[in-house]
Amino acid sequence: MYPDEYIKFLVHFHGDRDYFECHEVLEEYWKSVDKNNKASIWVGLILMAVSLYHHRRENFKGAERTLGKGLAILESHSADIKKLGLDSVQLIKDLKNRLHIIKEGKKYTSYNLPIEDPNLLRRCREACSEQGFPWCASSNLMDEDLVHRHKNRDRSMVIQERLEAMEKNK
Repeated sequence: MYPDEYIKFLVHFHGDRDYFECHEVLEEYWKSVDKNNKASIWVGLILMAVSLYHHRRENFKGAERTLGKGLAILESHSADIKKLGLDSVQLIKDLKNRLHIIKEGKKYTSYNLPIEDPNLLRRCREACSEQGFPWCASSNLMDEDLVHRHKNRDRSMVIQERLEAMEKNK
């Protein structure tokens, strides 16, 4: 019923709180199903995760910018949010509140998506357990690899894709 990549996104989102991996998993999926649609619900969810990543790193400007964009997209996808097993009204309310918190420069706190489908919730909890992740525990702010994950990633494939795109556009 739900794409495997979405389940992986939810497991990282609520399990190890690896928002960078949330972004990676959903971006790859989005590119495979709706690549040119920058207003896709998948882009909205990606931007939400990226915002939490920035907020946790105290990059308030980046968190505000990405959440503002993500929220605008998600607000236009209420029916799609429901199809993904989430409470769309609560999600939008929570994200507006989070945006307010970010604008005020308040500290990051972990956030749990309002999952209303009990089967989705069960499936995600089971997947978390299988991977050894706690379900809905707070982010480990002392884990430098988690908090600053983008600094340790291999960007060679991204750089190669950009070079190929530049060559193609010449």
